[in-house]
Amino acid sequence: MAKRKDYISWDEYFMGVALLSAKRSKDPGTQVGACIVNQKNKIVGAGYNGLPAGCDDDEFPWDKTGEFLQTKYPYVCHAELNAILNNIGMDLHGCRIYTALFPCNECSKAIIQAGITEVIYLSDKYAGNETSVASKLMLDKAKVKYRKVRSSIEKIELSFNAGNV
Repeated sequence: MAKRKDYISWDEYFMGVALLSAKRSKDPGTQVGACIVNQKNKIVGAGYNGLPAGCDDDEFPWDKTGEFLQTKYPYVCHAELNAILNNIGMDLHGCRIYTALFPCNECSKAIIQAGITEVIYLSDKYAGNETSVASKLMLDKAKVKYRKVRSSIEKIELSFNAGNV
């Protein structure tokens, strides 16, 4: 019997982990996940956009517009920062990060400071915005590579039906 030929690539696998992590986000508008991987293709951190630990997400706003303190923006930690903070306690130098959305300038600062050397993203929907331009400028100057993930598949379906294993 020959081995399976329809298995997913490393990029598809790690982006899948990032997308699955995003499903933990309680943000009604945007769900982003991130996954950090070392040089040996081992996952060393994962995160999603949400409030800091200890902050009850029922007591903070989720609005996108309005007075600044009445929106989600001053309170939510982005997926990339959470993945860095949630790492397993190892040095992240030389790692790569998979993220559903191209990182903002604040997350890019953390990525650079952590020593992550490559960003693989799914969407760059804010390309051209000032935060995205600043992010790319910093990543370029710090010699952090970034690229859009390439996939030969459109979607993966998961099932919790034990009969499908």
